[in-house]
Amino acid sequence: SASLIIFVATVGLLAAKDLKAIIKKYGPKFIILGFLITLVGAGGTYLSTAIVKDTNPFAVTGVYTGAMTSSPGLASLEAAEDRAGDMAQNYPQLSQEEKEVVVSVLKTDSKYADLNAGELTELTAQQQTDFVNSAVSQVGIGSAVAYPFGVIIVILAVNFLNVIFKFDLDEEKRRYKIEIEEARSVSGIREIPTTDFSIASFVLVCLVGYLIGSIRIYMGPLGYVSLESTGGVLIGSLLLGYIGKIGPISFRMDPKTLVMLREFGLTFFLSIVGLNYGYGAIDAVIHSGVILALESLIVGAIAIMAGFIVGRYVFKLNWIVLSGAICGGMTSTPGLGAATDACGSDDPASGYGATYPFALFGMVVFTIVLMKLPLL
Repeated sequence: SASLIIFVATVGLLAAKDLKAIIKKYGPKFIILGFLITLVGAGGTYLSTAIVKDTNPFAVTGVYTGAMTSSPGLASLEAAEDRAGDMAQNYPQLSQEEKEVVVSVLKTDSKYADLNAGELTELTAQQQTDFVNSAVSQVGIGSAVAYPFGVIIVILAVNFLNVIFKFDLDEEKRRYKIEIEEARSVSGIREIPTTDFSIASFVLVCLVGYLIGSIRIYMGPLGYVSLESTGGVLIGSLLLGYIGKIGPISFRMDPKTLVMLREFGLTFFLSIVGLNYGYGAIDAVIHSGVILALESLIVGAIAIMAGFIVGRYVFKLNWIVLSGAICGGMTSTPGLGAATDACGSDDPASGYGATYPFALFGMVVFTIVLMKLPLL
Protein backbone atom coordinates (compact mmCIF):
# COMPACT_ATOMS: atom_id res chain seq x y z
CA SER A 1 0.00 0.00 0.00
CA ALA A 2 1.01 3.65 -0.39
CA SER A 3 1.30 4.11 3.39
CA LEU A 4 3.73 1.19 3.65
CA ILE A 5 5.86 2.54 0.79
CA ILE A 6 6.00 5.97 2.47
CA PHE A 7 7.07 4.39 5.76
CA VAL A 8 9.75 2.16 4.20
CA ALA A 9 11.15 4.99 2.03
CA THR A 10 11.50 7.38 4.97
CA VAL A 11 13.11 4.73 7.17
CA GLY A 12 15.60 3.88 4.42
CA LEU A 13 16.51 7.53 3.82
CA LEU A 14 16.97 8.19 7.55
CA ALA A 15 19.22 5.14 8.00
CA ALA A 16 21.14 5.44 4.71
CA LYS A 17 23.98 7.65 5.93
CA ASP A 18 25.42 4.78 7.96
CA LEU A 19 24.94 2.05 5.34
CA LYS A 20 28.62 1.73 4.39
CA ALA A 21 29.69 1.77 8.05
CA ILE A 22 27.14 -0.94 8.92
CA ILE A 23 28.34 -3.23 6.14
CA LYS A 24 31.98 -2.55 7.02
CA LYS A 25 31.39 -3.20 10.70
CA TYR A 26 29.17 -6.29 10.62
CA GLY A 27 30.08 -7.88 7.29
CA PRO A 28 28.45 -11.25 6.58
CA LYS A 29 26.68 -11.52 9.94
CA PHE A 30 23.44 -10.17 8.52
CA ILE A 31 23.57 -12.62 5.62
CA ILE A 32 23.91 -15.52 8.06
CA LEU A 33 21.09 -14.19 10.26
CA GLY A 34 18.77 -13.81 7.26
CA PHE A 35 19.22 -17.44 6.24
CA LEU A 36 19.35 -18.76 9.83
CA ILE A 37 16.03 -17.22 10.92
CA THR A 38 14.18 -18.45 7.83
CA LEU A 39 15.81 -21.91 8.02
CA VAL A 40 14.89 -22.41 11.69
CA GLY A 41 11.34 -21.25 10.96
CA ALA A 42 11.10 -23.77 8.11
CA GLY A 43 12.50 -26.55 10.31
CA GLY A 44 9.97 -25.79 13.04
CA THR A 45 7.17 -25.80 10.49
CA TYR A 46 8.25 -29.14 9.06
CA LEU A 47 8.43 -30.75 12.50
CA SER A 48 4.96 -29.44 13.30
CA THR A 49 3.53 -31.63 10.51
CA ALA A 50 4.58 -34.64 12.59
CA ILE A 51 3.32 -33.25 15.90
CA VAL A 52 0.02 -31.74 14.77
CA LYS A 53 -2.05 -34.37 12.98
CA ASP A 54 -5.20 -32.26 12.59
CA THR A 55 -3.71 -30.12 9.82
CA ASN A 56 -2.43 -30.87 6.32
CA PRO A 57 1.02 -29.99 4.94
CA PHE A 58 -0.41 -27.43 2.53
CA ALA A 59 -2.00 -25.36 5.30
CA VAL A 60 1.12 -25.77 7.44
CA THR A 61 3.33 -24.43 4.63
CA GLY A 62 1.01 -21.43 4.48
CA VAL A 63 1.51 -21.07 8.23
CA TYR A 64 5.26 -20.74 7.59
CA THR A 65 4.83 -17.82 5.21
CA GLY A 66 2.32 -16.18 7.56
CA ALA A 67 4.35 -16.73 10.73
CA MET A 68 7.35 -15.18 8.97
CA THR A 69 5.07 -12.36 7.72
CA SER A 70 6.32 -12.96 4.17
CA SER A 71 4.13 -12.28 1.14
CA PRO A 72 6.94 -13.28 -1.31
CA GLY A 73 7.02 -16.61 0.54
CA LEU A 74 3.72 -17.37 -1.14
CA ALA A 75 5.84 -18.52 -4.06
CA SER A 76 4.94 -21.83 -2.40
CA LEU A 77 1.53 -21.56 -4.11
CA GLU A 78 3.13 -22.64 -7.36
CA ALA A 79 5.02 -25.44 -5.60
CA ALA A 80 1.77 -26.49 -3.87
CA GLU A 81 0.01 -26.67 -7.21
CA ASP A 82 2.80 -28.84 -8.66
CA ARG A 83 2.91 -31.21 -5.70
CA ALA A 84 -0.87 -31.50 -5.48
CA GLY A 85 -1.00 -32.27 -9.19
CA ASP A 86 1.55 -35.07 -8.77
CA MET A 87 -0.33 -36.52 -5.78
CA ALA A 88 -3.65 -36.38 -7.64
CA GLN A 89 -2.31 -38.11 -10.76
CA ASN A 90 -0.44 -40.78 -8.81
CA TYR A 91 -3.08 -41.33 -6.12
CA PRO A 92 -3.17 -45.16 -6.41
CA GLN A 93 0.62 -45.34 -5.79
CA LEU A 94 0.58 -43.05 -2.73
CA SER A 95 1.18 -44.33 0.79
CA GLN A 96 -1.87 -44.66 3.03
CA GLU A 97 -0.80 -41.56 4.95
CA GLU A 98 -0.53 -39.52 1.75
CA LYS A 99 -3.95 -40.77 0.61
CA GLU A 100 -5.41 -39.58 3.90
CA VAL A 101 -3.89 -36.17 3.30
CA VAL A 102 -5.48 -36.04 -0.17
CA VAL A 103 -8.88 -36.98 1.25
CA SER A 104 -8.59 -34.55 4.17
CA VAL A 105 -7.88 -31.71 1.73
CA LEU A 106 -10.78 -32.76 -0.52
CA LYS A 107 -13.09 -32.87 2.50
CA THR A 108 -12.56 -29.15 3.05
CA ASP A 109 -15.10 -28.97 0.21
CA SER A 110 -18.47 -29.97 1.67
CA LYS A 111 -19.42 -32.07 -1.36
CA TYR A 112 -16.64 -34.50 -0.45
CA ALA A 113 -17.55 -34.74 3.23
CA ASP A 114 -18.30 -38.48 3.03
CA LEU A 115 -15.07 -39.55 1.27
CA ASN A 116 -13.04 -42.30 2.91
CA ALA A 117 -9.36 -42.84 2.11
CA GLY A 118 -9.69 -46.57 2.75
CA GLU A 119 -12.38 -46.94 0.11
CA LEU A 120 -11.14 -44.46 -2.50
CA THR A 121 -8.96 -46.33 -5.02
CA GLU A 122 -8.43 -43.53 -7.54
CA LEU A 123 -9.47 -39.95 -8.22
CA THR A 124 -11.79 -38.88 -10.99
CA ALA A 125 -10.69 -36.01 -13.23
CA GLN A 126 -13.01 -33.66 -11.33
CA GLN A 127 -11.66 -34.83 -7.97
CA GLN A 128 -8.10 -34.26 -9.19
CA THR A 129 -8.94 -30.70 -10.22
CA ASP A 130 -10.80 -30.00 -6.98
CA PHE A 131 -7.94 -31.42 -4.92
CA VAL A 132 -5.34 -29.18 -6.60
CA ASN A 133 -7.55 -26.11 -6.12
CA SER A 134 -8.24 -26.97 -2.48
CA ALA A 135 -4.56 -27.64 -1.76
CA VAL A 136 -3.54 -24.24 -3.14
CA SER A 137 -6.31 -22.52 -1.17
CA GLN A 138 -5.12 -24.27 1.99
CA VAL A 139 -1.73 -22.56 1.62
CA GLY A 140 -3.48 -19.20 1.36
CA ILE A 141 -5.72 -19.95 4.35
CA GLY A 142 -2.78 -21.04 6.50
CA SER A 143 -0.91 -17.86 5.62
CA ALA A 144 -3.91 -15.61 6.27
CA VAL A 145 -4.54 -17.18 9.68
CA ALA A 146 -0.87 -17.07 10.72
CA TYR A 147 0.06 -13.59 9.50
CA PRO A 148 -1.43 -11.49 12.33
CA PHE A 149 0.13 -13.79 14.92
CA GLY A 150 3.47 -13.53 13.15
CA VAL A 151 3.22 -9.75 13.36
CA ILE A 152 2.28 -9.94 17.04
CA ILE A 153 5.21 -12.17 17.99
CA VAL A 154 7.74 -9.91 16.19
CA ILE A 155 6.35 -6.79 17.85
CA LEU A 156 6.44 -8.45 21.27
CA ALA A 157 10.02 -9.61 20.66
CA VAL A 158 11.46 -6.21 19.75
CA ASN A 159 9.65 -4.60 22.68
CA PHE A 160 10.39 -7.12 25.41
CA LEU A 161 13.52 -9.18 24.62
CA ASN A 162 15.70 -6.34 25.85
CA VAL A 163 13.60 -6.18 29.03
CA ILE A 164 13.66 -9.94 29.63
CA PHE A 165 17.43 -10.13 29.10
CA LYS A 166 17.97 -6.88 31.02
CA PHE A 167 19.67 -4.76 28.38
CA ASP A 168 20.20 -1.12 29.27
CA LEU A 169 18.67 0.57 26.22
CA ASP A 170 20.52 3.84 26.80
CA GLU A 171 23.81 1.96 27.09
CA GLU A 172 23.03 0.00 23.92
CA LYS A 173 22.40 3.28 22.09
CA ARG A 174 25.64 4.75 23.43
CA ARG A 175 27.65 1.70 22.38
CA TYR A 176 26.00 1.63 18.97
CA LYS A 177 26.88 5.28 18.38
CA ILE A 178 30.51 4.60 19.31
CA GLU A 179 30.68 1.52 17.07
CA ILE A 180 29.24 3.37 14.09
CA GLU A 181 31.47 6.42 14.58
CA GLU A 182 34.51 4.13 14.62
CA ALA A 183 33.30 2.34 11.49
CA ARG A 184 32.54 5.64 9.78
CA SER A 185 36.03 6.97 10.46
CA VAL A 186 37.66 3.78 9.17
CA SER A 187 35.41 3.70 6.09
CA GLY A 188 36.19 7.31 5.21
CA ILE A 189 32.56 8.31 4.73
CA ARG A 190 32.11 11.77 3.25
CA GLU A 191 29.64 14.14 4.84
CA ILE A 192 26.79 15.32 2.61
CA PRO A 193 24.82 18.41 3.70
CA THR A 194 21.14 18.06 4.55
CA THR A 195 18.63 19.97 2.43
CA ASP A 196 14.96 20.85 2.82
CA PHE A 197 12.42 18.14 2.10
CA SER A 198 11.72 17.75 -1.62
CA ILE A 199 8.58 16.03 -2.87
CA ALA A 200 10.26 15.42 -6.25
CA SER A 201 13.24 13.68 -4.60
CA PHE A 202 10.99 11.60 -2.37
CA VAL A 203 8.76 10.51 -5.27
CA LEU A 204 11.88 9.60 -7.28
CA VAL A 205 13.09 7.40 -4.39
CA CYS A 206 9.74 5.59 -4.31
CA LEU A 207 9.67 5.13 -8.10
CA VAL A 208 13.24 3.81 -8.27
CA GLY A 209 12.52 1.48 -5.36
CA TYR A 210 9.31 0.25 -6.95
CA LEU A 211 11.19 -0.52 -10.18
CA ILE A 212 13.87 -2.43 -8.24
CA GLY A 213 11.16 -4.42 -6.50
CA SER A 214 9.47 -5.29 -9.80
CA ILE A 215 12.62 -6.92 -11.24
CA ARG A 216 12.08 -10.67 -11.40
CA ILE A 217 15.18 -12.88 -11.33
CA TYR A 218 14.89 -16.40 -12.68
CA MET A 219 16.26 -18.97 -10.21
CA GLY A 220 15.84 -22.18 -12.22
CA PRO A 221 13.69 -24.75 -10.38
CA LEU A 222 12.86 -22.13 -7.74
CA GLY A 223 11.05 -20.02 -10.32
CA TYR A 224 11.16 -16.21 -10.34
CA VAL A 225 12.16 -14.20 -7.26
CA SER A 226 11.64 -10.48 -6.69
CA LEU A 227 12.02 -8.07 -3.78
CA GLU A 228 8.44 -6.84 -4.24
CA SER A 229 7.52 -3.20 -3.68
CA THR A 230 8.53 -2.89 0.00
CA GLY A 231 11.86 -4.65 -0.42
CA GLY A 232 12.63 -2.67 -3.55
CA VAL A 233 11.73 0.67 -1.97
CA LEU A 234 13.84 -0.14 1.09
CA ILE A 235 16.89 -1.04 -1.01
CA GLY A 236 16.33 1.93 -3.31
CA SER A 237 16.00 4.43 -0.46
CA LEU A 238 19.09 3.04 1.28
CA LEU A 239 21.18 3.27 -1.89
CA LEU A 240 19.98 6.71 -2.96
CA GLY A 241 20.17 8.00 0.60
CA TYR A 242 23.74 6.69 0.84
CA ILE A 243 24.70 8.33 -2.48
CA GLY A 244 23.18 11.50 -1.08
CA LYS A 245 23.01 13.63 -4.20
CA ILE A 246 22.74 13.19 -7.95
CA GLY A 247 23.24 16.48 -9.77
CA PRO A 248 20.79 19.01 -8.31
CA ILE A 249 18.65 16.28 -6.70
CA SER A 250 19.40 15.70 -3.01
CA PHE A 251 18.33 12.62 -1.08
CA ARG A 252 19.69 13.79 2.30
CA MET A 253 16.56 15.63 3.32
CA ASP A 254 15.42 17.30 6.54
CA PRO A 255 15.18 14.44 9.10
CA LYS A 256 12.36 16.14 11.04
CA THR A 257 10.10 16.07 7.99
CA LEU A 258 11.08 12.48 7.21
CA VAL A 259 10.28 11.44 10.79
CA MET A 260 6.81 13.02 10.49
CA LEU A 261 6.23 11.15 7.22
CA ARG A 262 7.49 7.94 8.79
CA GLU A 263 5.02 8.18 11.65
CA PHE A 264 2.19 9.02 9.23
CA GLY A 265 2.98 6.04 7.01
CA LEU A 266 3.39 3.62 9.92
CA THR A 267 0.16 4.70 11.62
CA PHE A 268 -1.89 4.22 8.48
CA PHE A 269 -0.20 0.93 7.61
CA LEU A 270 -0.76 -0.63 11.03
CA SER A 271 -4.37 0.56 10.95
CA ILE A 272 -4.83 -1.21 7.61
CA VAL A 273 -3.19 -4.39 8.98
CA GLY A 274 -5.54 -4.35 11.95
CA LEU A 275 -8.63 -3.83 9.79
CA ASN A 276 -7.61 -6.48 7.26
CA TYR A 277 -6.46 -9.19 9.63
CA GLY A 278 -7.94 -8.39 13.04
CA TYR A 279 -11.20 -10.21 12.44
CA GLY A 280 -9.40 -13.23 11.00
CA ALA A 281 -7.09 -13.45 14.01
CA ILE A 282 -9.97 -13.38 16.49
CA ASP A 283 -12.00 -15.78 14.38
CA ALA A 284 -9.02 -18.17 14.24
CA VAL A 285 -8.72 -18.23 18.02
CA ILE A 286 -12.44 -18.90 18.43
CA HIS A 287 -12.88 -21.48 15.68
CA SER A 288 -10.91 -24.24 13.91
CA GLY A 289 -7.94 -22.04 13.01
CA VAL A 290 -6.69 -22.07 16.59
CA ILE A 291 -4.22 -24.91 15.86
CA LEU A 292 -2.74 -23.01 12.92
CA ALA A 293 -2.59 -19.86 15.06
CA LEU A 294 -0.68 -21.69 17.80
CA GLU A 295 1.69 -23.17 15.22
CA SER A 296 2.40 -19.71 13.83
CA LEU A 297 3.23 -18.37 17.30
CA ILE A 298 5.60 -21.28 17.96
CA VAL A 299 7.29 -21.10 14.53
CA GLY A 300 7.72 -17.33 14.83
CA ALA A 301 9.04 -17.56 18.39
CA ILE A 302 11.70 -20.22 17.69
CA ALA A 303 12.86 -18.41 14.53
CA ILE A 304 13.21 -15.14 16.43
CA MET A 305 14.99 -16.76 19.38
CA ALA A 306 17.46 -18.48 17.05
CA GLY A 307 18.30 -15.15 15.45
CA PHE A 308 18.46 -13.41 18.81
CA ILE A 309 20.75 -15.97 20.48
CA VAL A 310 23.16 -16.20 17.54
CA GLY A 311 23.09 -12.46 16.90
CA ARG A 312 23.60 -11.44 20.51
CA TYR A 313 25.76 -14.16 22.01
CA VAL A 314 27.68 -15.49 19.00
CA PHE A 315 28.02 -12.38 16.82
CA LYS A 316 27.94 -9.96 19.80
CA LEU A 317 25.63 -7.56 17.97
CA ASN A 318 24.35 -4.44 19.66
CA TRP A 319 20.61 -4.67 20.45
CA ILE A 320 19.82 -1.56 18.38
CA VAL A 321 21.01 -3.10 15.13
CA LEU A 322 20.05 -6.66 16.15
CA SER A 323 16.40 -5.70 16.70
CA GLY A 324 16.28 -4.47 13.11
CA ALA A 325 18.08 -7.58 11.85
CA ILE A 326 15.52 -9.82 13.58
CA CYS A 327 12.70 -7.92 11.86
CA GLY A 328 14.58 -8.22 8.55
CA GLY A 329 15.04 -11.95 9.10
CA MET A 330 11.29 -12.24 9.68
CA THR A 331 10.67 -9.96 6.64
CA SER A 332 8.41 -7.97 8.98
CA THR A 333 7.87 -4.31 8.14
CA PRO A 334 5.40 -3.82 11.04
CA GLY A 335 8.13 -5.26 13.28
CA LEU A 336 10.57 -2.66 11.99
CA GLY A 337 8.08 0.04 12.90
CA ALA A 338 7.84 -1.40 16.41
CA ALA A 339 11.65 -1.65 16.67
CA THR A 340 12.23 1.98 15.67
CA ASP A 341 9.53 3.01 18.12
CA ALA A 342 10.87 0.88 20.99
CA CYS A 343 14.45 2.06 20.46
CA GLY A 344 13.44 5.66 19.88
CA SER A 345 15.69 5.69 16.83
CA ASP A 346 15.75 4.87 13.10
CA ASP A 347 19.01 2.95 13.53
CA PRO A 348 17.33 -0.52 13.56
CA ALA A 349 16.53 0.10 9.89
CA SER A 350 20.19 -0.46 9.00
CA GLY A 351 20.08 -3.99 10.39
CA TYR A 352 16.71 -4.56 8.75
CA GLY A 353 17.89 -3.38 5.33
CA ALA A 354 21.06 -5.47 5.45
CA THR A 355 19.22 -8.68 6.48
CA TYR A 356 15.96 -8.42 4.55
CA PRO A 357 17.13 -9.37 1.01
CA PHE A 358 18.79 -12.58 2.23
CA ALA A 359 15.83 -13.51 4.39
CA LEU A 360 13.54 -12.88 1.43
CA PHE A 361 15.59 -15.25 -0.71
CA GLY A 362 15.64 -17.80 2.13
CA MET A 363 11.84 -17.60 2.44
CA VAL A 364 11.32 -18.36 -1.24
CA VAL A 365 13.78 -21.27 -1.17
CA PHE A 366 12.53 -22.83 2.05
CA THR A 367 8.82 -22.57 1.25
CA ILE A 368 9.43 -24.45 -1.99
CA VAL A 369 11.64 -26.99 -0.21
CA LEU A 370 8.96 -27.50 2.46
CA MET A 371 6.41 -28.32 -0.17
CA LYS A 372 8.70 -30.89 -1.79
CA LEU A 373 9.74 -32.70 1.38
CA PRO A 374 8.09 -36.06 2.23
CA LEU A 375 5.48 -36.13 4.94
CA LEU A 376 6.65 -36.91 8.47
